[in-house]
Amino acid sequence: MIQVKNVVKTFDGFLALDGLDMTVPKGAIYGLVGPNGAGKSTIIRHITGIYRPDSGSILMEGKPIYENPEAKVRIASIPDDFYYFLSASPLVMKQFYKGFYPGFDEKRYQALKDVFTTVNEKSPIRRMSKGMQKQAAFWLALCCKPDLLVLDEPVDGLDPVMRRQVWSLLMSDVAEHGTTVLVSSHNLRELEDVCDHVGILSHGKVLVERSLSNLQENVVKMQIVFQEKELPQLPEDMEVLHVSHVGRIHTLIVRGNATDVTNRLAVYAPILMEALPLTLEEIFIYEVGGDDYAVKDIVL
Repeated sequence: MIQVKNVVKTFDGFLALDGLDMTVPKGAIYGLVGPNGAGKSTIIRHITGIYRPDSGSILMEGKPIYENPEAKVRIASIPDDFYYFLSASPLVMKQFYKGFYPGFDEKRYQALKDVFTTVNEKSPIRRMSKGMQKQAAFWLALCCKPDLLVLDEPVDGLDPVMRRQVWSLLMSDVAEHGTTVLVSSHNLRELEDVCDHVGILSHGKVLVERSLSNLQENVVKMQIVFQEKELPQLPEDMEVLHVSHVGRIHTLIVRGNATDVTNRLAVYAPILMEALPLTLEEIFIYEVGGDDYAVKDIVL
């Protein structure tokens, strides 16, 4: 669906994107995660055709997005800092959206009134709370029926019930219409519930890009107690991302398959050993922690 190839972008000498590569498969919910300043919003603005890359390419099904009306009409976006005309209501913005999106679904607009019941379609959006503004943004964007929906911190400000309702609508569109969703968020626990692909950014590059299931299968948390109190000398080729301990219980974060790691550690005849899957939040911490955070002695 979306191919980003070796994209470089600088702002006044600051390198925001450094040869970034990523692929968003068609019909996927792709979670884009990374620390502040990693380049998430910058690449999103490239994918939506706002920025032109200094070099590299951003393609939708093989065609450039920048200055390509045929591509842009297939994309809807809800940025974190969205803007509407100062006096515009959802009703006014509906007419504005219709001018850009020939496929705008009037019937769906009317049907979604029963979902976003607290949003007054005649009230100026700028006078609404942040949560109400987000609801209005989703109401309008979903009616555009885009092939690609790009979301930056999409549910920030929504209450738990509305968050669940919005995610349900998005997943329904993916299942029924093959909509592709690219979502950037710091709420990794929430992304874990909805995303099937993940890209982890750091310093303007994608460090890791995999399906979520594959990502979780290739990093494992081992809780282990050895005969001796001290941790034995582990094999040099075992990629241990983090080590911590509480009493005699050692916690190892190891890159590799859980079965393989368990078998390799079994030769040390541990008293107790258990392999635990990592959450997306834990994977993020241990993938980027060395570069961006002082992550030390964290037992999750």
